[in-house]
Amino acid sequence: LVLFNNSALQVSISLNKVELSVGESKFFICTAIGEPVRLEWYNPQGERILPSKRMALHTETSRSRLIIYNAIIEDAGIYRCQAVDGVGHTVEASVVLEIYQRLTFRDVQSPQEFRHGETAEVVCDVISSPVPVVVWYYQDKEITEEHHSELQVLPNNNLQIHQVTKADEGVYRCEASVEARGEIDFVDIAVVVNVPPVLSVFQQSFNATADYQESVTFTCMTSGSPDPQVSWHRKGQQLEPSEQYIIIRLDGGRSMLTVRNIRQADGGSYTCKATNKAGSQEREVFLKVFVQPHITQLKNVTAVEGSAAMISCVAEGEPLPDISWRRAGDGQTFVDGDKSRDGRFEVRGRHGKSVLTISGVKLLDLGRFDCEALSRIGGHQKSMFLDIEYTPKFLNNHTIHYSWEGNPVNISCDVMSNPPATMLWRRERLTISAEGTANTRVHSASGKSVLEVTPMSDRDFGRYNCTARNNIGVRYQEFILAQADVPSNPYSVRLSAVSQRLVTVTFMKPDSHGGVPISYYLVQYKEAGSQEWRDVRSHTTVVLTGLEPNTTYEVRVAAVNGKGQGEFSHKENFQTIPIREPSPPAVHGQRGMGKAYRLGLVKQDDGGMPIVEYIVKYKTDKEEQWMTKLVPGANDFAMLQPLQWNTRYEVEITARNVKGLSEPTFYQFFMPQKPDITAESLFSGLGLGAVVGLCLGALLLLLVLVDISCFFLRRCGLLMCITRTLCSKKTATSGKGKEIEEGKAAYLKLPLKEENGKESLKPDTIEIKVHGDNSIHTKVDDSKE
Repeated sequence: LVLFNNSALQVSISLNKVELSVGESKFFICTAIGEPVRLEWYNPQGERILPSKRMALHTETSRSRLIIYNAIIEDAGIYRCQAVDGVGHTVEASVVLEIYQRLTFRDVQSPQEFRHGETAEVVCDVISSPVPVVVWYYQDKEITEEHHSELQVLPNNNLQIHQVTKADEGVYRCEASVEARGEIDFVDIAVVVNVPPVLSVFQQSFNATADYQESVTFTCMTSGSPDPQVSWHRKGQQLEPSEQYIIIRLDGGRSMLTVRNIRQADGGSYTCKATNKAGSQEREVFLKVFVQPHITQLKNVTAVEGSAAMISCVAEGEPLPDISWRRAGDGQTFVDGDKSRDGRFEVRGRHGKSVLTISGVKLLDLGRFDCEALSRIGGHQKSMFLDIEYTPKFLNNHTIHYSWEGNPVNISCDVMSNPPATMLWRRERLTISAEGTANTRVHSASGKSVLEVTPMSDRDFGRYNCTARNNIGVRYQEFILAQADVPSNPYSVRLSAVSQRLVTVTFMKPDSHGGVPISYYLVQYKEAGSQEWRDVRSHTTVVLTGLEPNTTYEVRVAAVNGKGQGEFSHKENFQTIPIREPSPPAVHGQRGMGKAYRLGLVKQDDGGMPIVEYIVKYKTDKEEQWMTKLVPGANDFAMLQPLQWNTRYEVEITARNVKGLSEPTFYQFFMPQKPDITAESLFSGLGLGAVVGLCLGALLLLLVLVDISCFFLRRCGLLMCITRTLCSKKTATSGKGKEIEEGKAAYLKLPLKEENGKESLKPDTIEIKVHGDNSIHTKVDDSKE
């Protein structure tokens, strides 16, 4: 719609009339021609429209867009777009907005459930504008009052079913239509009818004997729709499956409860309860339990050392049981009226109650006590624990500790107590705090308190007191921190196993370690007349190595602890053995490959100097002349070869150092017969790779022979190609036309051939000689004639 107020300004809206359903969104564009100074929109109530969440405005110089989001019924009416120019002239255009409610089902539930026998109202909430027409269908037939007297469509479009039964279950269709728009829609609603449970039991009372691991099973039957949930209850509490209660649900609505290991407390009523959406029903069954003896009261007891303890045991059963006691520590038993020899244990009891009285409780009484109740039906036993409280007791008799200035030491105060004790340290009546001081620190643990002391002067040595306290009493233990000293000197230094290069030093430990453990022993030794001592540290026996032969040495030993080094022992002298000839070598043999024999050499005492060489002499047992082989002293074997087969050999081995020769060592061995060489034996020692390599080599050799044959007989093959290439190159460069180097010739013996290429029957061969001038001479080989 366009309106004109003057010839200069015009305004128009893109649409004249619009129909919009509730919840939809729409926009309108207003366009002005001319020079408007502003464009404004007005709602059906004549109010200027301002931007909001549901109405948005987008305005430019000559164009404005109005957006309506999620339309509602109240948004219907005439909307105007007004344009104003610079002199105040106005022009406007309008659009009519009609809003209707589409056919809508609101939160229709399916299925809808009802209880058997009640009046059911099946809800179908549908809205539209104008008001819709609602029709109900069941089993594809329209529901009318004349055909379905128990069914009635209510003014609110809901369907009412009088005294609903299981036969009324099914799917009902609610169909709504708006004739003015030709709009129609439907929704299917499932109707479910719930029937309350019906419950019955087969047997209502049961008997059992407690504590005989007996079991009883109760059974109940249920029916209803939906299938009832069956639960078992006792004393108002629902029973859950457990080791004692086994609950089984079977088809057909049967449920069974099995009570296992029946006890006295299991007697009484049990309730079977069936529940579904339509209601619930309960039935009771009763269990009567005959009771064997059962201890109902027995508690742990805590007593103070030296006081009296009274332990009470109460039991019940039918008949009333007799009660006895047993001390688990030694197995001693006590019955009513008993009294121990020392008079400390006494038992008194009546009417199912027994009291064990212990006078002057000792720590030895701590432990388990068993109470046993017996009758002709059976017996029952329970145990209790007698705990004994006592004043702290110190466990550590090590009360003297040694240290020195600057060396920290831990003084441990170990306590056994019940209840646990609190511990603190004192020094000259002053308490050492848990935080410690400049040179003390306290570390606490269960049953232990460790005082770390770092002595800084003589004042830090002396007495320290540990106090342990609990609610039973208090105890004290005194510790002494004494100054440590260096160890005294070792003694009885002994020298043994003296050789050219080695000696073993043994000694007796010092009589005093100075109060702290010995860290190590310092063994010093030097050559007599020398001023330079050499040091060796050790914890036990010392072996001195690298000594010089035929030399006098001095040895002394001192002990070293954390405080420092003690005095040296008396010096002891010893002299190493002079250098001599080596000892005879040890020999062992092993046959080598082929005609060889491997002779192993084991070095013995070298006499103080390295073995220079081994002199190995060997000969057969039938020969007089020796063969000699020199082997370097660093070697550990000698290889004798070549040797003769099937022959016995004699060997003489001598070791030599710079001093001279050792005594000889004699050895004999036998070379076996020569082995048979067959194809099998040749290849048996070869691996798979070696065999394959030999085969490939043979094949290559065969190919070379064939190529040479082709060269001489057919003037072809790889060798011919190479020859022609070389000859052509030499002809081009030198012009000599030589095919083969001077002074060289090639020879080949071939079988005689006939003209037709067949071999001659004569086995003679022709010797072909190729000279350097390319001339070929043949010669018949008459060697076989």
